[in-house]
Amino acid sequence: RSGERIFGYQKKNRWSRSGPPDKMPAGEPGGPDSELFYDFGTPHDKKFGENCHPNCDCGRFIEIGNSVFMEYRKKEDGSFEKLSQRNVDFGGGLERMAMVVAGTPDIFKIDVFLPILEHLPKDLAIDKKRIIADHSRAMAFLIADGVRPANKGSGYVLRRVMRRAMIYEYLAGDPNLNLHIVLNDIIGVYQDVYPELKAEVILPVYDEENSKFLSTVQGGLKEFDRYARTGRISGKDAFILFSSFGLPFETTLEFARERNIPVNEEEFKVEMEKHQDLSRTASAGVFKGGLADSSEKVVRLHTATHLMNAALRKVLGGNVWQKGSNITEERTRFDFTHSEKMTEEQKKEVEKIVNDAIARDYEVKKEIIPLEEARKLNAIGVFGEKYPDTVSIYTVWDPKTKEVFSREFCGGPHVTHTGGIGKFKIIKEESVAAGIRRIKAGVEELVQ
Repeated sequence: RSGERIFGYQKKNRWSRSGPPDKMPAGEPGGPDSELFYDFGTPHDKKFGENCHPNCDCGRFIEIGNSVFMEYRKKEDGSFEKLSQRNVDFGGGLERMAMVVAGTPDIFKIDVFLPILEHLPKDLAIDKKRIIADHSRAMAFLIADGVRPANKGSGYVLRRVMRRAMIYEYLAGDPNLNLHIVLNDIIGVYQDVYPELKAEVILPVYDEENSKFLSTVQGGLKEFDRYARTGRISGKDAFILFSSFGLPFETTLEFARERNIPVNEEEFKVEMEKHQDLSRTASAGVFKGGLADSSEKVVRLHTATHLMNAALRKVLGGNVWQKGSNITEERTRFDFTHSEKMTEEQKKEVEKIVNDAIARDYEVKKEIIPLEEARKLNAIGVFGEKYPDTVSIYTVWDPKTKEVFSREFCGGPHVTHTGGIGKFKIIKEESVAAGIRRIKAGVEELVQ
């Protein structure tokens, strides 16, 4: 300590991408950091009392800025060497700075949250208002960024965020679960800075998920009431609510907290693991990647789907991400993110790009490489999919000119040259959910 306002934290104030120095891998840069805190002067939290200090978590001191002195690299033997090029990397929290300007240690009292909170029911508990406001804001930005509710990956995160906001609205007594006012407030607050926040994009996605959740929560609540009469919710009860009535475990916990009823979380985890084991057993041996089988026609359509994915991104833009596929001998069915119906001109352009790639007889090359190397090669994957450390990628390219038409994460199988696919034709393009389109396409039989 040197003076009244400067404090030394030699072990804690060091930064790297991986955390503390002992967790840094060899080769990673890092260094000490200088953190800037603001003292709001609020009373000490009972939990910390006299042990309160600027770097504790009582809420009196808020970190508003951080300067990292990037000057070291970790060596294989665990020691550190100086970087040849050193710099200072500053990061600051804009909303935390707004708290300082507003003179409040409460982030929900800054101007971006006030209009949102004002539209929520007056008699709703403040913690629930804050959850609705915070989760609705996350919901709006995720949807605007192209994420859609799903059962895995980023889509699952969005679904959980949405449904937690919805459940508090439901518990507040709103039978329609309508957060339109809140979402419109968020759009109004941020739209000048984030013009991509559009009501016509966000609200339809919310409405569809809201409709699904409303039927789920109403049916599941009746069953929950039956279990709740015993004064407890067993893990098996919670699993039945999840598996048979579609009530998320988090929602069961929310209902139980409202009534001060205990839930056996450990038993639920055991039941869930049993369910997952059965699912894995049932799916063992099923061909991966949405392919019905590995027949010659399916393989040709599979490769054509890769070409179509690349063509869609060329015609519609980089906001196109695969959301699922199913390929049989009759057709390929491909779901992707896009907010508007494709025009006839766009469909014809996609067909032309795919058929041109087929005519050029590109080579299709498979490689098994580390995940990070695949990412550096800009390989395209399924949005939100979690990949292992070593992955398989397929590249459609011209080995003479090195021109790459398509490069995707995929387990295969594929044709070896695009000339063996046949003529590609889009059969149908339609909507399957808000912000999700579906294409059905086929390839002509090859003349032997």
